[in-house]
Amino acid sequence: MSDSKTTDRSRSKLVLKGVPPGRWWKVLLKLGGWLALTGATAGAVGLVAIYYVYADGLPAIPKVDEYWPPIVTEVYTDDAVLAGEFYNERRKVVPYERIPKRLVQAFIASEDSSFFDHFGVDVLGTARAAFKTIGSKLGLRSGGIQGGSTLTQQTAKAVLISAEGYKSATAKTLTRKIREAILALRLEQSLTKEEILYLYLNNVFLGHHSYGVQSAAENYYRKDVRDLTLGEMTLIAGLPQAPSRYSPFLRPEAARKRRAYVLRRMLNEGMISQAEHDTANAEAVKVFPVEDVFHEFAPYFVEQVRKDVVDRYGNPVLLKEGLKIFTTMDSERQRAAQDAVMEGLLSVDKRQGWRGPVKQLTADELKVFLDKSRKAMGQDELVEGRLYVAAVTKIDDDGKGADIQVGPHTARLPLLGMRWARKVNPEGYYPAMMISSVKKAIAVGDLVVVRHVTKKDLTDDKEQWDKKLAEDIPAEGVKLFRLEQTPEAQSALVSVDPHRQYLTAMVGGYDFDDNEFNRAFQACRQPGSSFKPFVYSAALEQLNWSEATVIVDSPIVEHDPDNKVSWKPANYSEEFVGDVLLRTALVNSMNIPAVKTFGAVGVKNMAAWSTKLGITTPMNMDFSAALGSSCVYPVDLANAYATFNRYGRKKPTYFVRKVEDRWGRTLEDHTAFDDAWAPLQDRVAAGYARLFEPGEQVMSPEVGFILTHLLRGVVLQGTGGPATRLGKPAAGKTGTTNDSFDAWFAAYTRDLVTVAWVGYDLNPHPLGRYETGGRAALPIWLNYMKRALEGRPQSEFFPWQSMDLVRLHIDKKTGKIAPAGSKNSELMFFKKGTEPKDAVPDKNTVDVDQFMMGAQ
Repeated sequence: MSDSKTTDRSRSKLVLKGVPPGRWWKVLLKLGGWLALTGATAGAVGLVAIYYVYADGLPAIPKVDEYWPPIVTEVYTDDAVLAGEFYNERRKVVPYERIPKRLVQAFIASEDSSFFDHFGVDVLGTARAAFKTIGSKLGLRSGGIQGGSTLTQQTAKAVLISAEGYKSATAKTLTRKIREAILALRLEQSLTKEEILYLYLNNVFLGHHSYGVQSAAENYYRKDVRDLTLGEMTLIAGLPQAPSRYSPFLRPEAARKRRAYVLRRMLNEGMISQAEHDTANAEAVKVFPVEDVFHEFAPYFVEQVRKDVVDRYGNPVLLKEGLKIFTTMDSERQRAAQDAVMEGLLSVDKRQGWRGPVKQLTADELKVFLDKSRKAMGQDELVEGRLYVAAVTKIDDDGKGADIQVGPHTARLPLLGMRWARKVNPEGYYPAMMISSVKKAIAVGDLVVVRHVTKKDLTDDKEQWDKKLAEDIPAEGVKLFRLEQTPEAQSALVSVDPHRQYLTAMVGGYDFDDNEFNRAFQACRQPGSSFKPFVYSAALEQLNWSEATVIVDSPIVEHDPDNKVSWKPANYSEEFVGDVLLRTALVNSMNIPAVKTFGAVGVKNMAAWSTKLGITTPMNMDFSAALGSSCVYPVDLANAYATFNRYGRKKPTYFVRKVEDRWGRTLEDHTAFDDAWAPLQDRVAAGYARLFEPGEQVMSPEVGFILTHLLRGVVLQGTGGPATRLGKPAAGKTGTTNDSFDAWFAAYTRDLVTVAWVGYDLNPHPLGRYETGGRAALPIWLNYMKRALEGRPQSEFFPWQSMDLVRLHIDKKTGKIAPAGSKNSELMFFKKGTEPKDAVPDKNTVDVDQFMMGAQ
């Protein structure tokens, strides 16, 4: 009875008011359905609202055929050697078809195994990340956005970064995550899976400056992406999650473990066989640093190209638009120029004297250094020609040499490798002051810079040669070194192909990493006597002077009333010889005749003439300019001498041959028609264009020829004599300023114009009393030109018969016509109408007209 009542009471509690007994559950079902429908509707409305709120301003979905991300700009030499790269993101876009299938599978296995099945968003992962973010905001959980990114979402992030910048597109906020998910959905709707992979694999950051798989293949393995092994592919595919944490450079063991994970995932997914897995997993983690071609190849040249391109196209274009810049540089000539500058500066510096060791160590410090150097160098073998820091461990009692330690290697520093190491003395004559004992330069405990050499290197050094010392050097079994030091002096070399109008080689200093100042383009230096051809060419052109014009070499004093000073120039020999011919004055680089010629032309006329020939710096408006007191840039001097080479035709010199955009369209082209390295279509098009750029004839061809004939005499008979060792016809002029602060040699063959300069940046002291242009700069020119023209015959200059010229035998003392073959005569050239009319008195009557007819 009691049980029945209890049951009734229980039922009565479940009966709702107005609802018949037994129907209450239907009401609850309807109520639940209504609530579910209302919730779903609200959720849908909420999602739509979120979509429209957060989708506002999202970037457009990129079209695959219009996918133009930032890519690397490449700089090439004329002969197609990569010389430099510029970029914000080092990326090279490659078609999807070029990316190996196994590499694609590796990324899918490690990053998103359901890529081909999902609709673009990992819902659970995104929701988890959202809850963690909300919890973090409320203080319930720590950490920001975590996980939840499919390959599509990662691609969406890359699109956002490109459109909004890195900071905004990678912010750890719920807003960013929602926008990323919306954009991922749009990507899936608009693109195929393969197209999404194409965008992803060319965008993903893989560490070590690498954006995209092609860049990673080059940066880590110096390979094209198509040539990667499975082990290399899987190492790269493991990097997106944390490029620094898995860096094969910084953490090779972590990189190996991550690679093993990717291989295991590929095996589990059936993408590779067990044998392939095992082989790839056994590969050593061996990667290579990025090749810094900019610093290693031709930094001064490429930096000048960069500045020029930025000036004309803008820095964003250079860093993002993937230009292909073809320079006029010849890679072999550029290497020859750099070697010549380095060798020349080392020779000049050694003639200055020894500035002392890098450091002097105590006995205890020496022991510590030797221990550290052994560990640092390990078992590395010595490389011939390389510089090392060595510790002096023992000095011979007789001073004929020293024992040194280079890492684990015991070696020998003989006196023959350091006879130059006298104390610095610019006034001393180097050959007479070489040391006779190593004790005068070094001591035990000194750290010194040395170069690993052979016995032949030491005995071939003519400047330090000594037969007795050479005999003391052991022939075999001893590692030999030569003492070196970093030069204080600097140098610049500019080499121009005057007919193609190419800057074919250029060096701006000893070491770009130490000092980026480009002396070839930025150092304004006094040219000394290398300016004299400007003076004499003006007289030939404007005053109708000739090679046989007589100039009086006698003392002269020039007064400057404005500054109330007087200037008394003198010849280098400090002697005066009276009447001299213009040719004799230039060949022997006499100062007084140059000053008098300058005065005859006029200061203002000379300033205008200098500008007309291509000098961009202002000339001093006084007579000292005749001797090169006005500074010039080496590149300007080279361009002016190129005008001399072309017999007075002034043309621009290019160092950028061609520029293409990322699609291969030509933006500019200065290709010479006979450039063997250029494609035929470039040669034809640019060669045709050159027909409409004939240049400016700034002096008559006849004067240009006569000037070249004069400068040819400088090499054959005057201060440029060592240039004859080139073995090819050359014409040029040395230049040395007062106190030898600047030394020059500017000269050319038929096909190549080269200027070499040597000096100090800040002129702390002169180069040396005996360091003239012929001694300091000419050897650099010669060493470069020998390699630059090796195997390339150089004809004599243009035939003079085609010009309006007269050739006569002239008496070198009087400037009058002399009989052919007379002892004191020389062949000279004249513009018609400027030739002498008088003949040298002779016991036989001289028929001047007959001489003239024979000469023509």
